Amino acid sequence: MQSLLKFITCGSVDDGKSTLIGHMLYDAKLIFADQEKALELDSKVGSTGGAIDYSLLLDGLMAEREQGITIDVAYRYFTTEKRSFIVADTPGHEEYTRNMAVGASFADLAVILVDASKGVLVQTRRHTRICALMGIKHVVYAVNKMDLIDYDENEFKNIAKQIKIMTGEYDFETMHIIPVSATVGDNITTESSKTPWYKGGTLQNYLETIDVTDHSDESGFVMPVQRVSRPDRTFRGFQGEVEVGEIHVGDEITSLPSGETAKVKSILNTNKEVDNASKGQAVTIQLDTEIDVSRGCMLCKDVNLHTNKMFTSTLLWMDDNKLVAGKNYFLKLGTKMVPAVVMNIKYKVDVNEGTHVQTDKLYKNEIACCDIACSDTIVFDEFKHHKELGGFVLIDRITNMTSACGVVEHPLRRDDNLTWHNMDVTRELRAQQKGQEPKTIWMTGLSGAGKSTLINEVEKRLFAEGKHTMLLDGDNVRMGLNKNLGFKEQDRIENIRRVAEVAKLMNDAGLITLTSFISPFASDRRSARDIIGNDNFIEIYISTPLEECERRDVKGLYKRARSGEIPNFSGISSPYEAPENPEITIDTTGMTVEESVDYLMEELKKYI
Repeated sequence: MQSLLKFITCGSVDDGKSTLIGHMLYDAKLIFADQEKALELDSKVGSTGGAIDYSLLLDGLMAEREQGITIDVAYRYFTTEKRSFIVADTPGHEEYTRNMAVGASFADLAVILVDASKGVLVQTRRHTRICALMGIKHVVYAVNKMDLIDYDENEFKNIAKQIKIMTGEYDFETMHIIPVSATVGDNITTESSKTPWYKGGTLQNYLETIDVTDHSDESGFVMPVQRVSRPDRTFRGFQGEVEVGEIHVGDEITSLPSGETAKVKSILNTNKEVDNASKGQAVTIQLDTEIDVSRGCMLCKDVNLHTNKMFTSTLLWMDDNKLVAGKNYFLKLGTKMVPAVVMNIKYKVDVNEGTHVQTDKLYKNEIACCDIACSDTIVFDEFKHHKELGGFVLIDRITNMTSACGVVEHPLRRDDNLTWHNMDVTRELRAQQKGQEPKTIWMTGLSGAGKSTLINEVEKRLFAEGKHTMLLDGDNVRMGLNKNLGFKEQDRIENIRRVAEVAKLMNDAGLITLTSFISPFASDRRSARDIIGNDNFIEIYISTPLEECERRDVKGLYKRARSGEIPNFSGISSPYEAPENPEITIDTTGMTVEESVDYLMEELKKYI
C-alpha cells in the first residue's frame, strides 16, 4: 500500500469541490449505511431536484447548506484498498481565502477544480499561487462540469492550455489535468465512456498511485524545543517534535541561538527510554551538561541554520485591516513567538500575470514580498530548504487573529554584518553618576489637549529638582530628525519608531526623556514601549475631550481639518485610539496649567 496522502480540494466558488469528494466517497462505498441514508433524505429537500447532492457529505454547517458554498475547511479520513487519505475540502469564496491557506499548509497535493463552462478564473490563479507558496509540489487540475459543455474535447484542450500557461512559472514536480463531472461521476472512480478521447485514467486511481515522497536531501538533525520539562531537581529534559533527520544517544548537539553544545544523555519516547529518535517523533531529550535552552530554541546537529533578526519573506495577507510598513505584530515561527515589524513592502504580486507591482500597502488576500525585523534573534531556514523551519504567521497583537501567513525567502545580510558593542561605560554607570533612574515619560493626546504646555512645565519642575532631562517635542522633531516624513499612516508609524529609538538612546545616556506626541495609534505606542522597555516607559494620557480641544484650537488646525485642508488629522479625518491602561491619565478641562502640573508631578513620584 502507498503511504498516506494528504491533499486538498480548492478552486473558485461553486466549481464543485465538495461534490467531487462526496461523489468519490459515495461511489467507492467509503461511507456508512446510515450516512448514505441520511444523504439521500437530505438531498430530497436540497437544490438538486431530489437527486443526490454529494456536497452534503462535506458541507456540514447550516450556513454552507443554505448558501450552497463551503465556508470552513472540512477534513475527511478514508481508506481504499491501495491507499489511506486525509482530504481537506477548502472554500472557494474569496472571503474565506484564509481558510483555504490553512488547508494548503498541511497538504502534499492539491486538487484544483476548474469549471469547464467558465475556464480559469482569478480565484483559480490565486489558489494555485497559494498552493505554490505553501510548498505543495503536486497538483491535479480537475476540469469539472464537463456535462455542461457536452464533453467537448476542444473546449477541454483550450482550458488545459490555459492551465499549462498559468503553471509555467511554478516549480511543481507533477501536474495532471483530468476532465470530470462531479455530479454525474465521470472519470472520478470509473472511466467515462463520454470522454473516449481522454486516456489519463480516473482521479481516484491517480490519487492512489502518485508518489509524493519528499526526495529533498534533508541532512542533519533539528528539533524545535516546545517545552522544558522539570518534574524535579534531578531531571531537566527538552521536549519537541523532531522536524529533520534523527538523533542518537551520545550524539553532540548544538543549541541555537546560543551556540552552546552538549551530548545527548537520554531520549524518552513517551515514558520509555530509546536509543534514537527520527523525524515526526515527539520526544524528550536530556543532555549531559547544563546549557542555555528554553522554549523557542532549536536543538540541531550537522545542519546550517540562520540565527538572525531580519529576513525577506513572501506572505499572504489575511487581515481585514490593510498592512502598511512599520506595523508591529507577533511573529510565530516553529515554537518561537516574538514581536516583529514589517519594515517595508518591496512589491505585491499580480494574481493574474505574476508581475511585481510597487505598493506601500497591502489588502486582504494579496500576496507580497516584505522585509521583516524581529525584536529578538530567531532561528530559521529558507522555506525551500526546510518547510517546517521557514514557515511563519503574523498575529495581531490586539485581537490575536492571524493576520498573515508567510515563508522565509532569505535572511537579510545587513543583520549579519552588525554586532552590538557593549561599552565599558554602561547605562547603569551613567544613571548612577546622575543620581537618577532613566525613564521615558510618553505624553499622548489629541492636538490642543495641552501636551506641549504640560510637558514643558513638567520638565522645568524636574530640572529644578536637579534631574537631568531631555524633551522631545512632536513639532520640533518633525522639523529636524523627521523632516522627510509626511503624515500618511506609514509615515506616522515611522515617526513614532524613530522617536522611541532616540528616547531609548537618551535613557541609555542616563537621562529622563520627556516626549509630547499625538501618537494616535495604540499599536505604535505599544511598539514604542517594546523598544524602550516596559519598566522604563511611563505613558501619560491627556484625555481632554475633542470638543474642548477643538474649542481651544490654538493653531487653527481643527478649522483647517474640518474644511479639508489638512488630511489625516487625528480626531477628525483620522482615528485617535485612546490608551487602555496608561500609567497616568488627566483631563485638563477646567484645570489651570499649575493645577495640572501639580497633579502630574504627584503621580510621577510613583515612577521616578
